Amino acid sequence: MKHNKTLKEGTSVKLKSAKIAAGLDIGISAKNAQAVANRLQRLLSDEQILYAKTRNYHWNVEGANFMEMHKFYEGLYTELAEVIDQIAERIRKIGHYAQGRLEDFLKQTNLLEGEYTNDQNIQLSNLLSDHEVIIRSLRKDVDDFGNEYKDAGSADFVTGLLKMHEQWAWFCRSYIAK
Repeated sequence: MKHNKTLKEGTSVKLKSAKIAAGLDIGISAKNAQAVANRLQRLLSDEQILYAKTRNYHWNVEGANFMEMHKFYEGLYTELAEVIDQIAERIRKIGHYAQGRLEDFLKQTNLLEGEYTNDQNIQLSNLLSDHEVIIRSLRKDVDDFGNEYKDAGSADFVTGLLKMHEQWAWFCRSYIAK
């Protein structure tokens, strides 16, 4: 189930009505900053769902290589926590407020929460799929932010995130390889 809408109307009024901060003149039109902020909100939602899923897998993995996978997942969710903070701060840097409610994240995400599993192959396949969804979305964001919205800073920012997700996807893919 994909959610490509903006924030739920009742909960988003304050966020969506927030104007570019007074005196903010950073070379991006208010319309373009709003469009970029909306896309970053969706990305923030995806990252939050991926973080929660990775943390769940960290807690519930089982198998002969438990400790290795437990530490692997811990490394991933620790890095994702930093990414989440950076995305929220990027939204603030372009003059908007970052969403922070789980309800809003679930409405905007492109990812599925998924069922509980302690099978590490299923866990890794789910994480790989999520990273690939985010990678495809980030590729579009890189182009759109730079070309359509004239926001080179945000384009550069999401390029860095793209590289991180490519690496994490490679890690997951390498564990799955037989």
